Amino acid sequence: MVGLGSRREARERALSLLYEAEAKGQTPDEVLDALPLAPEAFAADLVSGVGEHRDEVDGLIRRFAKGWSLERMPAIDRTLLRIATYELGHRDDVPTGAVISEAVELAKRYSTDDSGKFVNGLLARIAKELRPGDPSGPRGARTTAWQDREPAPPRDAGELRLGQAPEGFEIELVTDEDAEQAVVDAALGDHEPS
Repeated sequence: MVGLGSRREARERALSLLYEAEAKGQTPDEVLDALPLAPEAFAADLVSGVGEHRDEVDGLIRRFAKGWSLERMPAIDRTLLRIATYELGHRDDVPTGAVISEAVELAKRYSTDDSGKFVNGLLARIAKELRPGDPSGPRGARTTAWQDREPAPPRDAGELRLGQAPEGFEIELVTDEDAEQAVVDAALGDHEPS
């Protein structure tokens, strides 16, 4: 089993190799074959998997990136989206939350200021399709945590109750889905559309 640190390093290595392949106009497998030493198995799988499933992966990204063409995305964002989409579709052994979180962290580290939000929003949409009902997904983790929680102890009569607002404030009920959609729309809106 590969540890968290080494999977993070493997994703970084895969990002580097896929970026190199695109920059040189080579296939991912050509870049792998030219290496003097093979990369760690997880990195090699990500690189060859993205190459093998490129049309499927790019199709999903295009479908969910409303108003954005794949070609106009920053190269690092595009490459990270390809890696994560491949993982979501073909690596069931990797939890959804880990896939998205790692892609977002790499986007923040290596791409534009808005890339983390952009990658997060787009991958959340793709994950909903590829892994519906996944408890480790963007919404499932929060839902499970709330369902497993112990009921709150009774409150004193002077404290606020659910649905009550302090004087001068209003309460607006926002569902999990509404909130998630607002975050996704805001994140995708931060990038200039094509």
